[in-house]
Amino acid sequence: MKRNILLFTCLAVSILLLFGLNLITGSVQIPFADVLDILFGRFIGKESWQYIILENRFPQALTALLCGASLSVCGLMLQTAFRNPLAGPDVFGISSGAGLGVALVMLLLGGTVSTTMFTVSGFLAILTAAFLGAIAVTALILFLSTLVRNSILLLIVGIMVGYVSSSAVSLLNFFASDEGVKSYMIWGMGNFGGVSINHIPFFAILCLMGIMASFLLVKPLNILLLGPQYAESLGISTRKLRNILLVIVGLLTAITTAFCGPISFIGLAIPHIARLLFRTENHQTLLPGTVLCGAAIALLCNFICFLPGETGIIPLNAVTPLIGAPVIIYVVLQRR
Repeated sequence: MKRNILLFTCLAVSILLLFGLNLITGSVQIPFADVLDILFGRFIGKESWQYIILENRFPQALTALLCGASLSVCGLMLQTAFRNPLAGPDVFGISSGAGLGVALVMLLLGGTVSTTMFTVSGFLAILTAAFLGAIAVTALILFLSTLVRNSILLLIVGIMVGYVSSSAVSLLNFFASDEGVKSYMIWGMGNFGGVSINHIPFFAILCLMGIMASFLLVKPLNILLLGPQYAESLGISTRKLRNILLVIVGLLTAITTAFCGPISFIGLAIPHIARLLFRTENHQTLLPGTVLCGAAIALLCNFICFLPGETGIIPLNAVTPLIGAPVIIYVVLQRR
């Protein structure tokens, strides 16, 4: 018990420190004291510094925190429900569905969606396409879950849906212009800077709602660890639980992918890091631990991306595998 309290405290302190580092790190060096004055409305210096902190770094750090926590929760619930250590949000093709939606807008429609009723272009078109693509795949998986009773088969179906989406994206890339391919490639690298200060309340509310909904599933998930037959004998409908879980995972993955692009390894590796730290499968401890680990690791990855400073920004999906891949290799070797 004391060990868990110490771990929770260390993770909370780490999040605060990393959040602060995200605010002061970048191409423009701003002292931490001035950052605090800007956040509390006491700053009377350069207006450009206020814009950098309030319009760029603060929303980006908050997005990283929420996105890391959301994707980590998704990974933990999927790994528990499907009893597979390699299950994650991207395995079910939800991220691929978002990518297909963005590819259709960027590569096929030139970044603009026009109808007789309205015209949507730019960031809003990409955001809408990613969200609708992820939701469409989630709805498809939910429909197939009514036909497929076996969780392993449903997992395989999800992987196949992801392959079909990736195939369609490859065809669109082949016939697209060089500019369209480049734009899609940049979106696919992932970026926590896609949420502006005006969109932060909307993004935060949806993420927090999904995370809070996952906490309501702690008891059923713990029972599910003992096996589906035991869970059914206690009155837990595993099929209903699986569908509720897929809805939560689908919405969280859709909103994070729509705003930030496909983020690799966060949802897959963070639950394993939490298990290694807390040495338990009890979701009363593991779920909040995973939330804190996800927030801390996402902030760390975002901080590493900005370390080069004036020389440029490292793509996010070039950093996350450096942390996630060794963890997955370790887990696979440990379980043989």
